[in-house]
Amino acid sequence: MKDNFDIFFRRKPALMLVALKKMSRARYGSLLAKEVDCTYSHAVKILQTLEELGLVLFEKKGRIKLIKLTKKGEGIADDIDSIRRQLM
Repeated sequence: MKDNFDIFFRRKPALMLVALKKMSRARYGSLLAKEVDCTYSHAVKILQTLEELGLVLFEKKGRIKLIKLTKKGEGIADDIDSIRRQLM
């Protein structure tokens, strides 16, 4: 398994965490993929890794899976957003 530390220094995973943090409600995977400008299949791969790390949860509502940040995910999203703002 590759080093989990690497995931936070790639643009798409970091943007996904920040996008999830900015919305107070759970999100759809397809909507999140559009927001960070990637394909749905790429978004799913990233989200699966984030789930393995305990940063997001999938909540099934009928046929739809909603994505929510965990407390740990919220903290990391805050840190990433803070770094991004400092660099602007």
